[in-house]
Amino acid sequence: MIGWRRLGLDGPQILPIGLGTFSFSHAYGQADPGESRATLLRALELGCKLLDTADSYGGGENEAWLGRVLEGRRNDVVLCTKVGLLWDSGGRVIGRNGRPEYIMQAVDASLRRLRTDRLDVCTLHRADPNVPIEETVGALAEAVRLGKVRVVGLSEVDKEQLLRAHGVHPIAVLQSEYSLWTRDPEAELIPLCKELGIAFLAFSPLGRGMFAASPAGSPPPQGDFRASLPRFQPGNFEKNLALTQQLASLATRRGYSPSQFALAWVLRAGDHAFAIPGTRSQGHLEENMRALKVHLYADDLSELARIFSRDSVAGERYSRSSVFNATGNQ
Repeated sequence: MIGWRRLGLDGPQILPIGLGTFSFSHAYGQADPGESRATLLRALELGCKLLDTADSYGGGENEAWLGRVLEGRRNDVVLCTKVGLLWDSGGRVIGRNGRPEYIMQAVDASLRRLRTDRLDVCTLHRADPNVPIEETVGALAEAVRLGKVRVVGLSEVDKEQLLRAHGVHPIAVLQSEYSLWTRDPEAELIPLCKELGIAFLAFSPLGRGMFAASPAGSPPPQGDFRASLPRFQPGNFEKNLALTQQLASLATRRGYSPSQFALAWVLRAGDHAFAIPGTRSQGHLEENMRALKVHLYADDLSELARIFSRDSVAGERYSRSSVFNATGNQ
């Protein structure tokens, strides 16, 4: 049984499976507000305290929704949001902005939408290639000094950027995509986080739903964010679905679901590792939380490495033109 882990050197001790809210208001097709609300409240009942959102999710809609649902429950959660992206009137992300004045405005706007006076974690969503990361993190450090933010996080940066940022202000949390089919952080970032006392938060640990208990048998429809991702394009999708079916077979032989196996694999990366799967289903949430009871043996790890070898995964994470594609090196 995997128990509580500390979120960074001085953060709270919480269960290492949190809840990503990306799909609650948009992104993966039409959401049922009632089921989304029930899922969030069920997460709190199960001791799932780490909630992750972003100001760009639905152009602020996600934060506003979360603020309404958490009214009266704010102190029951560790509330994380992200800033630093730009979006158009339709909520579509169109760029990055790491200028200090924009970051300070974004922090204040998130506080208003979330109906709170402080953010437990405020994360730079993506580094702006036109602004030195030291300047952007300096603004987040000022938000900490003013009591608006408790700790600072970064998302999808490389080793050099992390070290530069950490030299300006202690970084408590690093978010990166990490899962059976996205293993890049293993080489440098996960060990560096361990060395520096930084919590490593794996987003999309279930392969954007691909490793869910009941993955869809066909590519996502238009209107679903995943329809724009290379790994979900026709041709690639079928190859990746075959990998998921092998995962399901392995997990089932051990008496678990594929999502439980996939989450246990992420958490085995270290006692500083956390996973923030997103779901708006109470059933899937409960299934995900039971991953804390999964123990992976050496044979399991070897088989997972064989199934999800670098050459077996079809397609890149993002298209070349995506705002999310590059880490924004300067």
